[in-house]
Amino acid sequence: MTVLETPRVSTGTPRRDGSAPSRRRGRRLNAGYFFVAGYAVLLLAFGVFPTAYSFYLAFTNDRGQFTGLNQFTKVAGDYRFLPAFGHMLVYLALWLVALVVLVVLVAVVLRGRIRPGTSAVLRFLYYIPGALAGVASVLVWLFMLDPDVSPVSWLLNAMGMHSFAAVLAPGHLPVILMLIAFWTGAGGWMVVMYGALNNIPDEVLEAARMDGAGPWRTVWHIQIPMIRQWIVYMSIMAFATGTQLFVEPQLLQTASLGRVSPTWSPNQLAFVFAFQQGDFNGAAAISVFLLSLGLLAAGLLVARSNLFSLDEK
Repeated sequence: MTVLETPRVSTGTPRRDGSAPSRRRGRRLNAGYFFVAGYAVLLLAFGVFPTAYSFYLAFTNDRGQFTGLNQFTKVAGDYRFLPAFGHMLVYLALWLVALVVLVVLVAVVLRGRIRPGTSAVLRFLYYIPGALAGVASVLVWLFMLDPDVSPVSWLLNAMGMHSFAAVLAPGHLPVILMLIAFWTGAGGWMVVMYGALNNIPDEVLEAARMDGAGPWRTVWHIQIPMIRQWIVYMSIMAFATGTQLFVEPQLLQTASLGRVSPTWSPNQLAFVFAFQQGDFNGAAAISVFLLSLGLLAAGLLVARSNLFSLDEK
């Protein structure tokens, strides 16, 4: 009589004798730590430690003595402080509105109105300016803004700007810097938004069309809400980039032979405090002001948009 044995069914419980599955899990964990280690080292070296040192400088004097908020009140009372932050806020308002509106609009048009082959070419062309460094982009714009050599001199003359000095008038600087920033950085965000729109299921868009939604109602009620988190993320990153404005106004100040203020932006003011006045503590206080402003704006956007919330299933 043959005895039939019932086959053993694996319960999936890991073995405790150092078996192959456990070793594989250990190797995966080690590989993860290895890949994260490089980022962690760079984050500590160029992010955490400099930030901590800036806080230390901002709350002490040049002898290392704790001074509380004295450094903050000192720089806030400087006659250049409020104009510098005012310039930056005007620039940020122009830059963020132009970025959000035009980037989303162009991405939607690329997604819905242009053939895939053509949109790929346009996305590549949009990205090219972003490959230029900040200095190179400013040099390109210096050429474009000089009525004597600019290919659009007719437009500058029509606007009443017949000389380079007239173009770089103080009231024009926020718009000029916004154009430089948009030309350099918007193309990359258009590619990102285009990818986000491509992640919207076709079934959702088809259902909207069957319900009678036209193109713009579909954009406003379907596509934009579904990429809202990407738009908020773009706004946070653009705000952080805008508060660090330094290279563009600094080069414009040099090219204009002093017509642009050397303390036009807060970062320029911090540079003057640190390297012209030798006041590194005051410069650190300005940097902490900028960090606080960026964290406040990011916190408000994250809280209002539920950026990190998970979709419930």
